[in-house]
Amino acid sequence: MKIIAFAGSNSQQSINRHLAAYAANQFENAEIEVLDLNDFAMPLFSVDLEKEIGQHEIAKLFLKKIESADILVVSLAENNGNYSTAFKNVFDWSSRIIKDVFQQKPMLLMATSPGARGGASVLEIAKTAFPRYGAQIKALFSLPSFNANFDLEKDKISNPEFDNELKTIVKNSFN
Repeated sequence: MKIIAFAGSNSQQSINRHLAAYAANQFENAEIEVLDLNDFAMPLFSVDLEKEIGQHEIAKLFLKKIESADILVVSLAENNGNYSTAFKNVFDWSSRIIKDVFQQKPMLLMATSPGARGGASVLEIAKTAFPRYGAQIKALFSLPSFNANFDLEKDKISNPEFDNELKTIVKNSFN
């Protein structure tokens, strides 16, 4: 089983990348690849630019990564209550090539933030939108107050309640 995990963030210190990688490692006997959105940087999407250069090769590469997965683990950063520009740009370029960007792959959809809502707004948007683009969302997980509930030195959820919740989701939703 191959898991592709990524954060909807291009921050070098992305808390969502830490959460995505940790969650991916909860799957037993899995080959895990954690993508970095910085490896998929493209010019800001516009139909004018698309007419000029065509389908972007980096978007094609992103779609091949999604295609290679058996399960997707996605943790979205929340910027002003919505997706980060970095994620939205990769998504926009990719959706012009294949409408079903997520290619009917089972998905663990997550978010975290330093705040108490844990990315609730972006999770709500994605929960509604992603299935229209081929996501088979099997479970949602939100980790509130990242700095209080995740140990960066150990690279794991430090709050036992949230850690057990995530492990139970992985065990029960993806068998």
